[in-house]
Amino acid sequence: MRAAFSVSSRYSTRVFLCFAVSLTVGTAASAGADDDWPQWGGRDSNFKVSTDGLAKKWPVDGPKKLWSRNLGDGYSSIACEGGRLYTMYWLPGEPVPSNEDGSDKTGGAEDKPSEENSDEAAKRTGHEVVVALDPATGNTVWEYKYPVTWAKDLDTRFGPGPNSTPLIVGDRVYTIGATVKLHCLDKTTGKKIWSHDLVEEFGAPTMIYGYGASPTAYKDMIILPLGGEGQGVIAFKQADGSVAWKAQNFMPSWATPLIINVDGEDQVVVMMEKGGAGLDPNNGELKWMQDVHIGSCICTPVWGEDNILFVSSAYGMGARGIKLNRKNGKTVAEELWHNKKMQIMHGTAVRVGDVVYGSSGDFGPVFMAAVNVKTGEFLWKKRGFSKANCVYGDKKLIILDEDGNLALTSPKSKKLKIRSKFELLKRNAWTVPTLVGTKLYVRDRHRIMALDLSEAANAQAEGT
Repeated sequence: MRAAFSVSSRYSTRVFLCFAVSLTVGTAASAGADDDWPQWGGRDSNFKVSTDGLAKKWPVDGPKKLWSRNLGDGYSSIACEGGRLYTMYWLPGEPVPSNEDGSDKTGGAEDKPSEENSDEAAKRTGHEVVVALDPATGNTVWEYKYPVTWAKDLDTRFGPGPNSTPLIVGDRVYTIGATVKLHCLDKTTGKKIWSHDLVEEFGAPTMIYGYGASPTAYKDMIILPLGGEGQGVIAFKQADGSVAWKAQNFMPSWATPLIINVDGEDQVVVMMEKGGAGLDPNNGELKWMQDVHIGSCICTPVWGEDNILFVSSAYGMGARGIKLNRKNGKTVAEELWHNKKMQIMHGTAVRVGDVVYGSSGDFGPVFMAAVNVKTGEFLWKKRGFSKANCVYGDKKLIILDEDGNLALTSPKSKKLKIRSKFELLKRNAWTVPTLVGTKLYVRDRHRIMALDLSEAANAQAEGT
């Protein structure tokens, strides 16, 4: 699938990509339980969880399904914290005032199957909806919706989003929609606490398929790529939404900022068209920049305790290993290797030991692949998947490709062992799965469901 990416005419640029929502996103957020997933990428923003008890294989028709329901259009992944699920979707229709005074506990897409609307005007007007769900049943607990209209020069062929993942910090949930509207809501009731329209208030460039990065938490702030002179990255106070700082002249990126620690100093990594950079998350001061063309970077960078930053993008750009060290009070960024074969378009990258696993490919052949993060050596590739996202837990890599195929695998440095694989969802399944304990929450463009991946549940199912 081929499509174009651009920003508004103020900051026009054009590259080719296939939009996906793994997009962009997430970092050191709230301190939740070990098995919570309070933001994009999970508790530690690395798409890995500390869990055990996952089944070694699934029945022929897949793992035990707990529930499934319709949900409106969108690719927002699912956050989980405090016994609630949080995600976003698009509800088409004529815009009406938002529920400013609180949540809608009876509405939603639960009884309204989302369908393609052939009327172009209807595709561009509607609501972005933040929804809280009961993880045991999938029932709506509350919804917060607000009216939006997509401009005529934006492309809705792959849906109007939303694309970003909610961020849970304390008793609040922070969200940003495809139309660059930022909200802070009470996570228990869905009532709005504060909001910003970043296009109207800051002149934020708009991306042709909608904004994609997710909010990143640091101390008492949330950090977002914004775009524009002196506001390439912006930080808001969590308490009241006031601007804490804005800095740099970067173009907006699909990739969510990532909080790392370099030899005792906190930094926020931001990706942009010309490369990667590290900023002081307290004030936006530039710490380092790796000025290499990486195209449209969507894949979230991967950070290791050995101070190696893994970044990857598609369209011939490949992957890089960047070593960061502090010397004489400054951060030095050194490119250790560059491998053009490892091209992660819009999937997640997961590091286990010295190996990074991911889905490599764009418009040509696609395969699951592994690369040595210290040397850049290509270790293996495995066909049989379209472009995919993956999460890791209990020494297993769970893969969901864009055609809706879900697989349970054991990743090794020399090969990928496929334990089980079956067709679960429909295209486009671009949303990264959420793994909470032994429960897996997944969605395609129109449905959301919960699976029990435990050994006990699936052994019982296989025996019946």
